[in-house]
Amino acid sequence: MQPDLILKNANIANGPTGVDIACQNGKIIEIAEHIDVPSVEVLDCGGMLVSPPFVDSHFHMDATLSLGLPRMNESGTLLEGIALWGELKPLLTAEAVIERALKYCDLAVSKGLLAIRTHVDVCDDRLLAVDALLEVKKQVAPYIDLQLVAFPQDGYLRSPTAKENTIRALDKGVDVVGGIPHFERTMADGAQSIKELCEMAADRGLMVDMHCDESDDPLSRHIEMLTYETQRLGLQGRVAGSHLTSMHSMDNYYVSKLIALMAEAEVSAIANPLINITLQGRHDTYPKRRGMTRVPELRKAGLTVAFGHDCVMDPWYSMGSGDMLEVASMGLHVAQMTSRDDIRACFDAVTTEPAKIMGLEGYGIEVGNNADFVILQARDTIEAIRMRANRLFVIRRGKIIAETPMAQTRLHLADRPDHVRENEYAPGQ
Repeated sequence: MQPDLILKNANIANGPTGVDIACQNGKIIEIAEHIDVPSVEVLDCGGMLVSPPFVDSHFHMDATLSLGLPRMNESGTLLEGIALWGELKPLLTAEAVIERALKYCDLAVSKGLLAIRTHVDVCDDRLLAVDALLEVKKQVAPYIDLQLVAFPQDGYLRSPTAKENTIRALDKGVDVVGGIPHFERTMADGAQSIKELCEMAADRGLMVDMHCDESDDPLSRHIEMLTYETQRLGLQGRVAGSHLTSMHSMDNYYVSKLIALMAEAEVSAIANPLINITLQGRHDTYPKRRGMTRVPELRKAGLTVAFGHDCVMDPWYSMGSGDMLEVASMGLHVAQMTSRDDIRACFDAVTTEPAKIMGLEGYGIEVGNNADFVILQARDTIEAIRMRANRLFVIRRGKIIAETPMAQTRLHLADRPDHVRENEYAPGQ
C-alpha cells in the first residue's frame, strides 16, 4: 500500500530515534529505520522530536478567555474567583461561550493540544454552557477530542437544582460525571454527594472525574470516600480525582494508607500545577506550602498521574496560553522531579497519562494507531520541556493542521555566529 505520508528521521518521544513513520488513511502503518517507498507526501523531521498530541485532562472551557468579565479578580484567590463566576453566569450567552471556546480550541491546535477534558458548570438552570459546549464539541470533532464533565460547581447537594441539572446534562450527552465534595456544606454532605454521583456513573456506564479536596485542610479526605465508592461499585480504572491538594498537608502515616487504597482501586490523579501553586497556601505566612498533591509518591505506587492546565485567562487565573509544556515545567519544578527519568515522566503527564485517563482510542505512536503527531523543535522530551519547544507541525489523521516556522534569532555580533536557534545550545550539540 502506498503511504499518504512518511515522516523521515524522527525521534519518537521517549522512544527510538532516527526512524521513519509511514501513514495511510489516517493510521500509522509502519515504523522502521528506513522506509523507502513512494508516498504522496514526505516530511523530513531532521532528527526533531515527534510526539503524540498533547492532552489536557482537566480544563474549564465554559469560563476560558473571560478575564475581566464582569470585573477582575482583585485578590487573585480561589474564593473570589468562585464568587466572580457566580456574577458572570447570569450574563453568559451561548454565542459568547461558543466564540470564546472556539478561539481557545484554535490556540490549542497551534500548541499541538488535540484532546481536552473540560468540566462544564451545571448549576445554571438554563444549562446554557452545557448546550454551548456540546455544540463546540460537534464543531471541533474533526481536529480535537473534546470530553465534557457534568460539574455541579456550586455543590451537588448545596445547590438546590444541581441534582436535577446533572441528570439533564448527562441526558443531553455529557460524557463524564463530576462533583466537588469539599464544597458541600458538611463533610457528611460531601461523602453523600460522592456516593450518589458514583452510583449515577455506575448506572450509566460512565467515567467519574471529581474535584476532590482542593484545599489546604489536611482533614479534607473525600478522596478516601471516592476510592471506597470506586471499589464498592466496580468502577476501577474509570475514576479520577482532580487537584487532591489537601494531600500536600496530610501527615505521612495517613497518606501511606490512602495512596495504597487509591492504587488498589485504580483511581487516577490529576494535578494542576499552575493553578495549585497559585491558589493554595494563601492562608500561610512562612513557611508557605506548595499546595500541589504528592505526584512522585502517587507515581511510585503505580497510579496514573496527569497534569492539567485547569484555567486560561478566566476568573481564577489571569495567565495561561494553552501550552502543556508550561504545565509540565511547573509540575517538575513544584514536585522537584528533576531526575532525567522524572523529567521524562512530566512529559508523559501531559501526553500518554492523560490519554489513559480520558480513555482515548488509537492514541500513541504505534502501528495501527491514529496518525496524530506534534513535531517539536527539540531533540527529545527533556529538551522540549526545557525550551518550551516550538511546534513545527501539528498533524491530525495524517494531515497537517498547523505549522509554525523554526524559531531562530539573527545576531549582529562580531566574531560570533550569525544566528541563535532554540535547540542548538544543549550539551553535546
